[in-house]
Amino acid sequence: MEPLQVVVRRGPVVESRHRVHAVAVRDGEVVERSGDPGLELFLRSSSKPIQALPLVRAREDLGERDVAIACASHRAEPEQLEAVRRLLSTAPARERELECGVQEGRPPDPLHHNCSGKHAGMLALCRAHGWRSEGYRHGAHRVQRALAAAHAEAAEADEDALPTAVDGCGVLTFALTLERAAHAFGRLERLRGGDRIAAAMRAHPTLVGGAGQTDTELMRALPGWIAKGGAEGLMCAASADGLGVALKVEDGLGRAQRPALHAFLGRLGVELGDDFARVPVRNAHGETVGEIVNAV
Repeated sequence: MEPLQVVVRRGPVVESRHRVHAVAVRDGEVVERSGDPGLELFLRSSSKPIQALPLVRAREDLGERDVAIACASHRAEPEQLEAVRRLLSTAPARERELECGVQEGRPPDPLHHNCSGKHAGMLALCRAHGWRSEGYRHGAHRVQRALAAAHAEAAEADEDALPTAVDGCGVLTFALTLERAAHAFGRLERLRGGDRIAAAMRAHPTLVGGAGQTDTELMRALPGWIAKGGAEGLMCAASADGLGVALKVEDGLGRAQRPALHAFLGRLGVELGDDFARVPVRNAHGETVGEIVNAV
């Protein structure tokens, strides 16, 4: 089956087209697809709920807000920064121990990096096991080895065969096929500790992304679902009954995600609203001058 086609219209003219690959998996079986389910990709920030597995297994003392911010790609909003500070305090760790670096366009300190919650969780994992925290972001560190094992477990993949690279915040990122990514998300809640991660994401969707972010808005629109976006146009999600979905915009532009999700989930009988079906294109005056929609 061909990939989904999302178009960007300005007035009556199509300015851009985006090809979107998507797959839905339940109990290890592909139940719906568009494009190539074997497409290989790095999970990037979509890994964060999987990366939280070793953390929740080691730290029963963490609350839902702690777990949710460990899964977050946050917007440095006050509530989100306070959640990172709380997780650091619980670890216990200090802001200067965060190894996520600084992020362009944000205040020049690691707390404001959108991955600081994940890194605070990695420090909490170090404290739980008595591991040295210095260098926790590097591939040879026990933290990153634990995360590799978690990805292999969730995806039912060979850990030694997982391609790796370095993510924007300096930790390892792991590659899976689109089908294995959907499978991993569908299994997450049924893995040991995965129920805590799913519950935290559902309880605090605005910590995971923020108002207006596609993963946050998807969780708001579909109670019981979890969702986590990743760089380069990736979105992974799962229903409470174990349906895993992974969607990848081929050219990496996230603006195509909402119409593609609307179209693809609609095939599965999951209805999203008009705010997913049509994304307005606005000019500097706030006027709607076009739209981003699925091409029928």
